[in-house]
Amino acid sequence: LMPTGGGKSLCYQIPALLREGVAIVVSPLIALMHNQVAALHELGVRAAVLNSSLSVQESLAVEQKLLASEYDLLYVAPERLLTPRFLNLSTRIRIALFAIDEAHCVSQWGHDFRPEYVNLCKLKSAFPDVPVVALTATANSQTHSDIVKQLSLSNPSVFVASFDRPNLSIVVRQNIKPKERTKEIISFIKNRIDDSGIIYCLSRNNCDTLVETLKEYGIKAASYHAGLPGNIRQQVQDAFIKDDIQVVCATIAFGMGIDKSNVRYVIHYSVPKSLEGYYQEIGRAGRDGL
Repeated sequence: LMPTGGGKSLCYQIPALLREGVAIVVSPLIALMHNQVAALHELGVRAAVLNSSLSVQESLAVEQKLLASEYDLLYVAPERLLTPRFLNLSTRIRIALFAIDEAHCVSQWGHDFRPEYVNLCKLKSAFPDVPVVALTATANSQTHSDIVKQLSLSNPSVFVASFDRPNLSIVVRQNIKPKERTKEIISFIKNRIDDSGIIYCLSRNNCDTLVETLKEYGIKAASYHAGLPGNIRQQVQDAFIKDDIQVVCATIAFGMGIDKSNVRYVIHYSVPKSLEGYYQEIGRAGRDGL
């Protein structure tokens, strides 16, 4: 358990490079997998993804390289991991470790429970000799205990870092009507015209309406939510990372899918559903420590 930007990825990436075989990293978001693999490639690390964004030919190419021991890390979607095809592949390779990223997704008590994570409890029985590490930035004591139970971990070592992010400041405004709220947001952004930011809304409609208003005021903004085609979401994410878009108005779908170091502010247009969700979302800000 470490805060966003605290170095969780290093906890499995370094062992992956030191141990024999390939590390299998289970991740819930396609965009996050591609981000991390791209960053690893820049560092010369042999990494790949295996998820629904790949064509049949691309998937086959990854599988062939996996069998030829050409990867140090393989990022896999949870629904792909325990398919008969992937399990068959897994018996033919040396696995260095399993890393369950965003491990709160396995818990019914977590803020972002994913049904496809439930079957991960089978990992320890299927691969009893392979180490398993679970990582998350948001787990209260109940979620924490449930992660251990759901993944069938036996007396695991537990490392809990401080969740204090001293570079973040938090401001709460109460009882502001929607029109006034939008005016305040526009004024706030206009005073930070060179900074990147994320605005979280609970509904897709809120995202789209707010984006149109921001555009009217000359602010480069775009929506990101599950109602958009995958290629559009990818375009928005790429443009945001390159600073071609200043503001993204997003639903929680954007919460774990972005790894941008210079997000300077996070605005909640709507109150988050939980304190854990709030912590996860504000965690996008100031990942460079500024």
